[in-house]
Amino acid sequence: MVQELKTLQETPSQTAGPYVHIGCIPSFAGIDGVYPEDLGKRAIEDGAKGQVITITGSVHDGTGWALRDAMLESWQADAAGIYPGQDGADPKVTGFCRFAADMDTGEYTLRTVKPGRAGGQAPHIALWIAARGINIGLQTRIYFDDEDNSGDPVLSRIEQAPRRETLIAKTTGDGAYRFDIRLQGDGETVFLDM
Repeated sequence: MVQELKTLQETPSQTAGPYVHIGCIPSFAGIDGVYPEDLGKRAIEDGAKGQVITITGSVHDGTGWALRDAMLESWQADAAGIYPGQDGADPKVTGFCRFAADMDTGEYTLRTVKPGRAGGQAPHIALWIAARGINIGLQTRIYFDDEDNSGDPVLSRIEQAPRRETLIAKTTGDGAYRFDIRLQGDGETVFLDM
């Protein structure tokens, strides 16, 4: 049964527009000196344990156009599957990164360490995506094609098994992966409500 709300009403949402970059990653928007360094500029520091990987991709709209104003945030465990703040976590892995698509090409790049298995889950990176026309940030995950993803509790809950492939990054080289996000249409990425 849905609870009736008599006194509180939902605030209308608005598209992120150009302001998300100004507020979240001002140096990317060409505004320097606000912070010594944008929050979440890098997912790892030099000396992080594990395999350093690079993930590239684009966020595509329903027409196939790469969004050049997409901003993404990533969260992950370290190479041992331990999240920052937990005992034994690698202090060189922040677990968080905020990055944007290139304004000319729409390509994004995430440099990090490949996460380990955590709590029965296959190695993965959680993503949050904001861009023009997206009124509420979208959540998804990146899994890896060279890992055993069977038995992952999130992937196994996706009833249409072929759609699970939309969450799998493809190996493109040694320590390099490609992960494109499709907002709608053929090959639409699975988005999560977590």
